[in-house]
Amino acid sequence: MIFSYLCGQMILERLSILNYKNIREATLDLSPKMNCFIGHNGVGKTNILDAVYYLSFCRSASNPIDSQVIRHDEPFCLIEGEYSDHSESSEFISCGIKRGVKKHFKRNKKEYKRLSEHIGLIPLVVVSPSDTFLIEGGSEERRRLMDMVISQYDHSYIDALARYNNAHQQRNTLLKQEDPAPDPMLLQIWEEQMAESGEEIYRKRDAFVQELVPVFQQYHDQISMGRETVGLHYVSHCQRGPLLDVIQRDRAKDLAVGFSLHGIHRDDLEFTIDGHLMKREGSQGQNKTFVIALKLAQFDFLKRTASKTTPLLLLDDIFDKLDAERVEQIVRLVSGEAFGQIFITDTNRDHLDQILQNSALDYKIFYVDNGEITEKDV
Repeated sequence: MIFSYLCGQMILERLSILNYKNIREATLDLSPKMNCFIGHNGVGKTNILDAVYYLSFCRSASNPIDSQVIRHDEPFCLIEGEYSDHSESSEFISCGIKRGVKKHFKRNKKEYKRLSEHIGLIPLVVVSPSDTFLIEGGSEERRRLMDMVISQYDHSYIDALARYNNAHQQRNTLLKQEDPAPDPMLLQIWEEQMAESGEEIYRKRDAFVQELVPVFQQYHDQISMGRETVGLHYVSHCQRGPLLDVIQRDRAKDLAVGFSLHGIHRDDLEFTIDGHLMKREGSQGQNKTFVIALKLAQFDFLKRTASKTTPLLLLDDIFDKLDAERVEQIVRLVSGEAFGQIFITDTNRDHLDQILQNSALDYKIFYVDNGEITEKDV
């Protein structure tokens, strides 16, 4: 039984896009439950979801360089979202990006002083084909996963990360210094700051993983119908003892290589299936099942922590490489009352018709072609 809690919802009622990636101009009045975007690969379906993502995280999910999300040959782009919540109050979020100028991110027409203040207001979980990098990619991808979720409900975590990253960078600069040799007292200062903020980050990551694992395993069991046993294990240098001791123990080695070999910047999550490492054993379908279950567990976690607000759920091309039985299980899950507003992309209506048949869900279907978006009668 997946955990269920009474939560409010933040609903995106209207999305306006101007010159964002390949979308020249669009204004979409959205369903409070299910919004389906149909079209061939490469026509702009994912860009719509990315615009929704941008309004939650102040950045694109796929491109860290803001100027590159502006449509080719255009001087600026604009994204606007009109939201309502369970108390029937409204929020108007907008972001304008102009080439060569700092972006302007506003809530109800008032610009944020710090973008981190916005994170968590509109919790969101996205499931996309790139999620397989969580399994196949390096540890940085898996750390980003933890950071992305925890930052949405704990702003002190964002501050601790900033302090740690600054101290880590300063220490690395000293470690690269050859003539004169680095001042041991300066190294000590940055090591102490790394250790203090690093242990705070470790405690929050560890608590998050411990709470996430049983929910993740329940979702996976439901989608795979119990065919596989999966695991999620947090690995950190903090588990070897006080982090300051761990960092300083190998200072000579760090000086030799010119960077910090120990710290929470090397943390990792180990993914296992039937007792073996996922990246070595998992098939494409098993990998996809694993990351979908992981993302749905994140959804459940945020629902209980991020101001008790049901996150938006973005499902980008999730049915590819899954057998019919697993698709059916996912369909049952996301169609349930535990989920709020959902955005789905797919290349055809077959899967979506399966979701929507015999369902009382409110939904809208949009067709996408070369950045042009058209609402279809349902």
